[in-house]
Amino acid sequence: MPTFTALTTLPGKAQAEALGDAMENLIPEPTGVGVFEIEDGSGLWEVGGYFTEEPDVAGLALLATIHDAKPFAISELPETDWVAHVKRELVPVEAGRFFVYGSHDADQLPEGKVPLLIEAAMAFGTGHHGTTLGCLKALDRLIDEGFVGNKVADIGCGTAVLAMAAARVWDGTFLASDIDQVAVDVAEANLRANGMEGAVHCLEAAGFDAPALQENAPYDLIFANILKGPLIMLSPDVAAHLRDAGYAILSGILNEQADEVVEVYSQNGINVHHREEIGEWTTLTLVKKS
Repeated sequence: MPTFTALTTLPGKAQAEALGDAMENLIPEPTGVGVFEIEDGSGLWEVGGYFTEEPDVAGLALLATIHDAKPFAISELPETDWVAHVKRELVPVEAGRFFVYGSHDADQLPEGKVPLLIEAAMAFGTGHHGTTLGCLKALDRLIDEGFVGNKVADIGCGTAVLAMAAARVWDGTFLASDIDQVAVDVAEANLRANGMEGAVHCLEAAGFDAPALQENAPYDLIFANILKGPLIMLSPDVAAHLRDAGYAILSGILNEQADEVVEVYSQNGINVHHREEIGEWTTLTLVKKS
């Protein structure tokens, strides 16, 4: 079955959401519509639709004009077995003592490494992306420094690979939360695949807005691998839920955005312990000073 995409950009969240809503009324209908802020400091938003039939080119052009958007770029995607493709492309990742792999590479597990099985179908959060890799390397570095985290929260957990990594090396209380219930379900599936049922408590929550996250504070370590905007909004809550001398590992930050995130967190009493760039992404390890 062919798949078509139609993508455009425009300034402003309200405009972008209005255009996204309008696209839902096209015939043929899109199978999905996404509205995303482009995290490059430009202030632009991307609006995209997916179609199983060739979309109405004239209708899209009219919507772009009405909503002051750039003309839609329409493309037909080739039919691809994406899981098979990912399996071919994703080789195991080593981040210090951690070894992240798919079941198709189970025979490559090195002796002495901490294994983390994440299936290829759940590619975001496998460790190949610079943000996840950076967080795993930051955790490995803290362990080498002698740090022990008995209470750990993974905010915006995705696959929960970070919470699982912590639970592999330490005993204690580990929570992984995400705003999307689908991600929570994925996290729980990953725990089962790793034989770690019950080792990490997975829950749906926005930020720290869940009783379990509040009741278990303060934390020794907080992960937040999300995006600059949400990280800045979360800074007071991270400070409130982190113990003195506790650490926060933050990523999802473009290199040019890192100084702004550092400044906001320093205003909340959490300062840089280490920073690392991997490709276009920065990972920050911060420590709370009393």
